[in-house]
Amino acid sequence: MKLSVIIPVHNEKDTIAEIVRRVNAVDLDKEIIIVDDKSTDGSREILKEFTNDRGIKIILLDQNFGKGFAIRSALGHVTGDVVIIQDADLEYNPNDFKKIIEPFQENHIHVVYGSRFFHLQTFVYLKEWLASKRRQEPCNVGHVYMANFLCIKLLNWMVFLLYGQKITDEATCYKAFRREVIHAINLNCMRFEFCPEVTAKICKAGFKIVEVPISYEPRTTEHGKKIGWKDGVAAIATLIKYRFTD
Repeated sequence: MKLSVIIPVHNEKDTIAEIVRRVNAVDLDKEIIIVDDKSTDGSREILKEFTNDRGIKIILLDQNFGKGFAIRSALGHVTGDVVIIQDADLEYNPNDFKKIIEPFQENHIHVVYGSRFFHLQTFVYLKEWLASKRRQEPCNVGHVYMANFLCIKLLNWMVFLLYGQKITDEATCYKAFRREVIHAINLNCMRFEFCPEVTAKICKAGFKIVEVPISYEPRTTEHGKKIGWKDGVAAIATLIKYRFTD
């Protein structure tokens, strides 16, 4: 089974070389498709180091459109049996690829999400968060910040309410699809609304989302994280929108 890894990039000069190295080191039959979304921080110059590497294709966009557009730009180039999204930072561990593609050995599995909260109960997180506040220490349970955790719980609930599927991590980067499935989904996303749009349309198409637990190391906005509260609002709006439209 061949894996196609799509890496959208925008101003990730501090991490792009390392994430490509980590993805490349995973012992799987794979191809890596990197889409640079008009970076201005030197990321493009770093990507030139990989231009001639076997199994790596680099696409340079001439305008900054957003993560969703970058992913859509890459989909026409994939040749693998399974397609997975990999962020260009170091929050997600490519060693989890093997766990994510394992369910695809079953022919009836078409979509797999890597969940950061697979075994985490909400009350456990809240209890530890309150304890960490008393200790004046960061909360590491669930490996995500409280505001993000609550937003993701809301998105999960909306997926169940609107589409009837129970999942634990709608916003995960590690979304994997059989190639023919993701090619059959008509995507319109430009920015971070890729996640809710693809989730909504996968559910509406009748595919069950299988989840497996993954590791996660969050970064802050000070370290380059780009998604914010406005993107959370956009995600909610996107889930609602595609329940009633295509």
